[in-house]
Amino acid sequence: MTPTEACIALNMLPTMGPVRLRKLLEVFETPDLVLAARRDALRAVEGIGNDVADQIVRWESIVDLPAELERIRQFGANVITAESPLYPRQLREIHAPPIVLYVWGELTERDQHAIAVIGSRRTTHYGTESAKKLSYQLAYAGLTIISGLARGIDTAAHQGALAAKGRTVAVIGSGLSKLYPPENAALAEKIRSGNGAIVSEFSMEIEPDRQTFPMRNRIISGWSHGLLVVEAGLNSGALITVTQALEQGRSVYAVPGHINAPSAQGSNRLIQQGAKLVMDASDLLDDLQILLPETKPSPEAAVRALPLLSDDERRAYDAIEATETSIDDIATKSGLPSGTVSSTLLRLELKRLVKQLPGKYFVKLA
Repeated sequence: MTPTEACIALNMLPTMGPVRLRKLLEVFETPDLVLAARRDALRAVEGIGNDVADQIVRWESIVDLPAELERIRQFGANVITAESPLYPRQLREIHAPPIVLYVWGELTERDQHAIAVIGSRRTTHYGTESAKKLSYQLAYAGLTIISGLARGIDTAAHQGALAAKGRTVAVIGSGLSKLYPPENAALAEKIRSGNGAIVSEFSMEIEPDRQTFPMRNRIISGWSHGLLVVEAGLNSGALITVTQALEQGRSVYAVPGHINAPSAQGSNRLIQQGAKLVMDASDLLDDLQILLPETKPSPEAAVRALPLLSDDERRAYDAIEATETSIDDIATKSGLPSGTVSSTLLRLELKRLVKQLPGKYFVKLA
């Protein structure tokens, strides 16, 4: 049995959770040794009572591990643990990080730099369009958009990231084979087919319920460097995620809504209480420049490594001199049509690589 398979089995035990497993690993070191431990040795561990010890000893009669592994294989998913380099580093730091993450799609190193975009299921046209716009801009700038695949703001956030051809991860409150809501199956398929992944900590056939969604929410906030609430009423479940984000030390941002709209009362209240007001992605990106860890340059490179750029973006970027450069000079030096130069410079601004000055002059930020 591999360590990952042992973690899958432990995760399926009803009384096992991340905190208990951490205590067990402090004693037994590896998950397979936890499953092989004797009852008296298990009971000697702090926080492990008779019921938990009995379940671990009898795990093979409680958990059908071969069947679960076959379900994972047939679904086309894979499972990672905290030992995987793709397991989100931010998520490892929370109080109860998931024992395993079921992944349908692909995670990349880029997904370590993520922002959560959440809000109400019942939303207005303004809320939906705001979520799409901001998620588009943030994904275009290189951040992965994390949300919950729910109706309303979550759906709009994923759609905005996909429209930007950026990365997005949907963390769901059910097993992968019980995807919820069912009408978002096509959206989930689009996400997993090359733009991100559908992720769950629950075994394949777990149905969504009132307990699974708050558990899911701690992953959304814990994965991210910050949490953006686009539209939320006073009783919105998004506010539970805000509480979890604050407990995890994450920054909270909110989009202002109409003062008479019930769907915006919760998000407006967050701004009153100190959440940073966001009207454009630049409001959030400016703040995240402080929060995101800086990459130390290698001895061969004295400047920050650039993200992947298209040919047009590279030509426009290279055409900007060490000092302020006019848009006309950029067009001349890059050889690009003026219309292409304008749209390309906008993309470079969203990626925080250049800044526009008065008079259509540009400077490099990198």
